[in-house]
Amino acid sequence: MKNDTSFIDFENSIGPWLGRTVKLIDYVLQEAFAINNIDLTKEQMVVLKKLHDNDGLNQNELAFLTLRNKSSLTRLLTKMENKKYILRLQSDKDKRVKNIFLTSLGKEVFTKSKPVIKEMLTKIETSISNEEKEFMINTLKKIQRNFNTKIESF
Repeated sequence: MKNDTSFIDFENSIGPWLGRTVKLIDYVLQEAFAINNIDLTKEQMVVLKKLHDNDGLNQNELAFLTLRNKSSLTRLLTKMENKKYILRLQSDKDKRVKNIFLTSLGKEVFTKSKPVIKEMLTKIETSISNEEKEFMINTLKKIQRNFNTKIESF
C-alpha cells in the first residue's frame, strides 16, 4: 500500500515538465548548431551573449550572470579560450582579477548563431498566443521567486 506522504504526481507537477522541456530545447539547439556548422554549446552561447552585451566582465561577474560556480565557469572559459572565442586578461587595477573579452572570432560565431537561436525561439513560440506567452513568462518568474534566492533575473 502506498504511503500518501511519499507519492509524487510527476505527470501533473511543473518541475518534471520544465526539466523535460529544457532538455529537449538543449538537444534541438545543439543539433541546429551542428547542422549550421557552428562549433558552440548552449553554455558557450550564453557566455558569448553576456560578453556581447557587456564585454570585459570579470570572471566573478560572469559566473553570477550565467548562474555558474567559479570552477565550472573556469573550465568553460578555458574551452572557449582554446577555440579562440575569448581572451582572459589580467585587470590593471587588481592582478587577481581576470576580465573576459570577445575576440573577433567570438563575435563572428555569436553573430552566426543568432539566426539559429531566432529560429529556435520562433519554433518554441509557434501556436502560442501573446497572452499565453505573457502568462507563461509570469508563471516562470513566480517559480523563480518561490526559490527566494539572491539570484536576480538573467
